[in-house]
Amino acid sequence: MRRLPVYLLLDTSGSMKGEPIQAVNVGLQALISSLRKDPHALDTVYISIITFDKEVKECLPLTELSNVQLTEVTCPDSGPTHLGDALEVLCKKVDKEIILSTPDHKGDWMPLLFIMTDGKPSDLMKFKEMAPKLKSKNFGNVIACGAGPKAKEEYLKQLTNNVVLLDNMDSAAFQAYFKWVSDVVNQGSKSAGVTEDLELPPAPEELNIVI
Repeated sequence: MRRLPVYLLLDTSGSMKGEPIQAVNVGLQALISSLRKDPHALDTVYISIITFDKEVKECLPLTELSNVQLTEVTCPDSGPTHLGDALEVLCKKVDKEIILSTPDHKGDWMPLLFIMTDGKPSDLMKFKEMAPKLKSKNFGNVIACGAGPKAKEEYLKQLTNNVVLLDNMDSAAFQAYFKWVSDVVNQGSKSAGVTEDLELPPAPEELNIVI
């Protein structure tokens, strides 16, 4: 069975500490639970979770949905948002992990990428270096979410045309976001990732899609 790899790149800088990161953990559990109810997703979806603050951590290596065991995502008390470094790690993972098609063998479906941050990149030089490299990767879709009033959509727009904003950072907002992510992934698993123009499902009222 061909895989549909799904990468989650999550901001864990100090500003996410407290209710926001607790809500992210609840949302991740709900995301996995929701995906496991869909037979198409169970057959194809593999999940990877990478977090970034001053360090980049692979919290979950690319893992078959049925075997995913989540560990708690935590934040430092303070610190920068090294999104550029996270993009570099992600690109290396994708190059290593994605199975490409050959004349004799069909590889993975085009992967999906979800990026979430509540601020802007602290490592701007690295970010500017990595943004075009990310775009050169063969993602089926890249969706970037800016959470809260300090999220800077202009940086997210450098990564993808699909930018969404969460005005609030409470548990209800994050749960609505991760429920929407599960809808996107389920839709991707049903269409088998064969299109680069995956039509996004309707967004919940907590989520504003940037045009």
